[in-house]
Parts: sequence; C-alpha cells; structure tokens
Amino acid sequence: MRRYKHLGDVAKIMWTPEQVRNIGIVAHVDHGKTTLTDSLVAASGIISFELAGEQLFTDYLEIEQQRGITVQTAAVSLSHTFGGKEHLINLLDTPGHVDFSGDVTRALRAIDGVIVVIDAVEGVMPQTETVLRQALRERARPILFINKVDRLIDELKLTPDGMQACFVKLITKFNQLIRRYAPPDIAEKWQVSVERGSIAFGSAKEKWALSIPLMKARNISFKDIITAYQTDNQAELAKRSPLYEVVLDMVTRHLPNPKQAQASRIPIIWKGNMESELGKDMLSCNPEGKICMIVTDIIVDEQAGVISTGRVFSGTLEKGKTVRLVSAGQDARIQQVGIYIGPKREMVDKVPAGNIAALIGMKEAYVGETLVEVGVEGKGFEELRYISEPVVTVAVEPKNFQELPKLINELKNISREDPNIKIKINEETGEYLVSGMGEVHLEIVEYKLKEAGLEVKSSEPIVVYRETILGKAEHIEGKSPNKHNRFFITVEPLEPEVVRAIEDGKVAQKQERKERANVLRELGWETHAARNVVSIIGSNIFVDVSKGVQYMREVEDYAIEAFKEVVEEGPLMREPMRRLKVLITDASLHEDSVHRGPAQIIPAVRRPIQAGILLANPVVLEPLLKLEVRVPQEFMGGATKVIQGRRGRIVTMESEEDIAIIKASLPVANSFGLAAEMRSETEGRAIWGTEFEKFEQLPKELQEQVIRDARKRKGLKLEPPKPENFME
Repeated sequence: MRRYKHLGDVAKIMWTPEQVRNIGIVAHVDHGKTTLTDSLVAASGIISFELAGEQLFTDYLEIEQQRGITVQTAAVSLSHTFGGKEHLINLLDTPGHVDFSGDVTRALRAIDGVIVVIDAVEGVMPQTETVLRQALRERARPILFINKVDRLIDELKLTPDGMQACFVKLITKFNQLIRRYAPPDIAEKWQVSVERGSIAFGSAKEKWALSIPLMKARNISFKDIITAYQTDNQAELAKRSPLYEVVLDMVTRHLPNPKQAQASRIPIIWKGNMESELGKDMLSCNPEGKICMIVTDIIVDEQAGVISTGRVFSGTLEKGKTVRLVSAGQDARIQQVGIYIGPKREMVDKVPAGNIAALIGMKEAYVGETLVEVGVEGKGFEELRYISEPVVTVAVEPKNFQELPKLINELKNISREDPNIKIKINEETGEYLVSGMGEVHLEIVEYKLKEAGLEVKSSEPIVVYRETILGKAEHIEGKSPNKHNRFFITVEPLEPEVVRAIEDGKVAQKQERKERANVLRELGWETHAARNVVSIIGSNIFVDVSKGVQYMREVEDYAIEAFKEVVEEGPLMREPMRRLKVLITDASLHEDSVHRGPAQIIPAVRRPIQAGILLANPVVLEPLLKLEVRVPQEFMGGATKVIQGRRGRIVTMESEEDIAIIKASLPVANSFGLAAEMRSETEGRAIWGTEFEKFEQLPKELQEQVIRDARKRKGLKLEPPKPENFME
C-alpha cells in the first residue's frame, strides 16, 4: 500500500514548483552513485532499508547487475519532508563509465542540480571532471557528497585531523574545477562550502552521512565516526545521522526549485524569443501556460511502444492532448502520461511544468526533440553537445541470415534510444557497422541484441579514424555526366577558431542565418562568405560564394547531398572528414530543370570536392584517450611501461604521499586489452580512468598501413584514388 500512497503524494506535490527538485547523481565510475540512490529510494519506502546499498534498485537491466555498472540513466521520484513541508525529488541516476557520457549529457538537460559523488580515497578522477564540466555547461548547480569515508578509517587508518586534511584537499580541488569550468557569473556563487552545508560526507554502503550543520545540531564529531568503526557500531551511526536525511536536506536547501532554475537556465539552453508568450511561460515555469517539453531519453518498449522521457518546462501535459514536434514538423497525440518510480512507470492524468514526465505515443520523437503546444510558434532547444564521439566500430551480422530484417529493426531501435550509437551499412561487404564510444558501449549493444533473441557474430573492435587536409586546392572544375552543368570548387582547412566555435555551439546549422554570419565575421570571415553558409556537418562547412549564378537556389539541396556524401566518407579510406571548408566559387547551370536533376548535380559537386581533398595534402587523424593512472610509487615503473608500450605519451607525473598520478595521452587503437596488462604489471594496484581527448594526426610512418588496412576491410582497392580519378 505504501507505493500507491507514495504515488498520490507525488502527484499532489508536482503542482507546487517551490517544493520540487529535479536532480541527478553524477560521478566517476564506481564511486557509489547507485548505492547512494538506493539509500535515498529506501527512505521513500519503495525498497527496504535492509536491501538498500545492495539491491541497486536503479540498475534494473540484467547487464548492469552482472557488470556492477550503470549503463542507462534511471529515473525515480521521491518524497522528502524538509522544513515541515513535503518535497518531491525527481532523481536521475546516471552512468559513470566514460562510454556512457552521452547518457549523462542527455540527463543534464532535464535537471537543475547535481549531487557529485567522489570516492574519499580516489578523489577527483577524469570522469568526475568530465561530468562536472557537463553539468556546469548545462547550468545544473553542483553540491558535493564525499563517499566511502569508511575507507579512510579501515584502509588508511586516518586520525580525525588526517580525515579533515583529506577532505580539505578534495574540496579545494573540486572548487578549483568549478572556477575553471563555470561561466564567470556563477563561478564564485556556486562554490561548495562545508560551513554552508553544501558538502556532506559519509558511506552510502553503511547508510550514514554527516554535514557540518548536522554535526553541530546533533553534537557529533570526527572522533565519534572513528569510534563507531573501532567498536563496529556503524548501524548506530546510521541511526543517529541517516544518509538519506543529510543528503536530501542538502538537496532541498541548496539546489534550486524549477522556478528559480528556469529563470536562469532557459536563456542559456533555449534559443527562442524570451519576450514571446512561450518564452515568458518557460521563464516563470507556468503550468497554465503553453506546453513546452524537451525529450532527453527514448525507450522502445515491446508492449508500450515508444516512451519519450523529458523535462516539462511550461504548460501541463495530459493524456489525449495533441502537441507539435518542432524538429519533425508534425503533430502527435499523447496516449498516456506517466512518472517514474525506478523501473516502473506509474500512469497519472497530468504532469505540470517543472517536472520530469514519460509520454507514450510519440512515434516520431527522438532525443533532443522539442514538443510545443499546437499553434504556438516554438523554437527547439539548443542542440545537445556531446563531450565525446563514437571512436570504435564493430561489424555485426546475424548467425541466421533469415534474421536480417529483425537485426536491422533492433539496431534502429538501439540507435534511437542512444544517439551516440551510429549504425551504417557497408555497401561493399554488406556488413552492419555499429560505432560507439568504446568497447564497453559496444558490448552493451551486443547484449541488447541477445536480449531481443538474436544471435550475432561480431568482428574485433575497429578504430574509427577521421580524414582531414593540411593544404588548399582552388577552383577544381566538376562537370555533370551530361556535361551541361559545371561547378568550380575550392577546398581548404577550416580555421581552428571556427572549429572551436562549432564545438562550443556558437556556430550551428540550425542557427539564425544573420546571427551565424555575425559570429563568422567576428572570426575573420568576409561578409559574403559568412552570409552564405549552406551546410554544417560535424566540424565541416559548405559555403556558396558564387555570385549571380542562375538556378543556384534550386540545386542547393543536391549540392548539400554531395557535400554530405563526401564528409561522411572521405576519399582516402571512406572515414568521416573533419575541419574541412568547401566553397563553391562559381557555376554554370542548364536552364532546363530536366538537365539539372540530382543524378547530374550530385556527382558534379561531389567529384571536385573529392579531387580537391586529394590535392590538398590529405592526412589521417586518430582518436586519443586522456588517461589518468593512480598507482603506489613502487608500481609506477610498471604503469609507465604499459603506457609507453602502447604508443602512449606521458603528459605529467605528480605525487600525493605514496601515490603516483600519471596523466597520459593514449591512442584508442592501442587501448584494447589495457585493463588486463595494467592489472598484471601493477599487481592490480592501479586505479585508472580514461575519457575521449581529441583527434590528432596519425604518425606519418603508420598512415600508409592504416589506409591500406581500412580499404582492405571495406572491400576497396588497396591503393587510395588519385585526384585525376575524379577529374575526368
């Protein structure tokens, strides 16, 4: 009966935004997010306290339980009493493994604040830094929970003073990261502080936590914590100062409610007119206003169909209502509305602004889609910007060829649920290529296919390279097959500052033309080029700088298609292009539209771009990982040997007492099997984390072999084409 009472509480509090908090738990892998979530869920009576910390309630996928990691963001709504009032906490438990950082990015768009969890012994790890950076970019306010304090007592045998010194070091580093990554207007305001109570520490596994305000109120000291462990009396500590109470009090006191958050977040994440009716409704989180919601997660369920989860920023969603999908440009009817309580969706009649809702019936929705009230001129939200990109591929095929249609369908569903999974068919070999953020990401795809009843064969992981150019090729002529249309194309490297502006979202395909032109002019482009950008794909730009060419507007879509084909598959080894600037400098087009259809225009634009790339000193870029290893000093030699033996480059080496911290750059191509070798060379004593760093030029001596191997694997001639192959 407790659950239904709970659902009633939740449905009631949803309507008072001052008593709602939308939060996430973020951390480096294995620092204790899901264990912490368990204790918070137990406090709401959804699971028993005995099971909290072991049930891993939000890790409901079987593979999450097998591997002991979170791979998919899970939502749960909890009620908590603070200051005599019942509050609703909409909580998202996000993955910590670097391969699932895309899931974290999507979750952050739906929430207003985060609890950053840090292991007291391991401290700030690479993924801690990444998730904090992501949170600050989305204007989600952080508070800090230092977990696994029991390790300081049991393993490091620290005194009360030693524990305090350890906390001070951790907090200082955390606040430095906020100063580094937060926008200037919030960098100081959002510093976490022990005195103010925006930091708590404890043990999620042992279910206790403390904050300075609570220690003062209940007269508990650091000495009491150590005594509790020496006398094996942690259960008493958990009764005196329960984890859920400390953490949820901290959430309610320090993280903003939807009204406060939306007033400052909406101008950053939404590109529409703030003075419009919809803009004002979102800024004030108005449940009576026009509907606006962003979809941050999609699940394709066999029984229910497509379930779209996201944040309602204004208006009220209700069953049977028709809404407009902004990007898809069509209307859709909401069949059902629900909220999450762990893996269970509980159906409700309505969900107002300021809450996280699940919708059934949005077949055309995808992650990042914006839903608005029908008849309202609504703009989409700023595109979700991912910190990493797919860098590893496997080729999959069904063991039973008759299951091919089922495989295609399942892969489509998987890439819809996770936009960081890219699916492609290799036309030459007929293989289905699945690209993801890393080995673990792709293992999860294989697991999901198996769950769907498919037996598949997978290749060894293949690294995804990129192609780019270092030089320039001007006025390359391209003729259509019928010789009636001509284009003159120039290719050159895209300026680094423009690449950065694209990566930071300051220059984008969906941007207002005038706004984009202003930014490009500030970056040094001349006015005509800045105004005539026709397409941006990845970090590649296509510009029409021709003047007075008749019928150009009519063939623009075909020209864009040609550009898209080249940037998705460069001429060297059919890998995606990066940092490419393509300009149409001139053209002459046949006056009869019959002679300038797609079959004529696409090759007339595609071929000179390909020839231009091959004339402009093309090179291969390889993906690199940022690697941070923490290892006892005596095993430092073993760790550096592993890194250097894998073409890794050591960037810095520091010492913290008897621990060496090695920061390095490691090619993804040499990262497979790293775990086993690192364990063996350091006797299992090394702790490390990786995250995608960048694409960098492949060493010259390796380029030829990498190109030949890739072309062979794709069923192409071993030698790359010559420019003249495209200039006949």
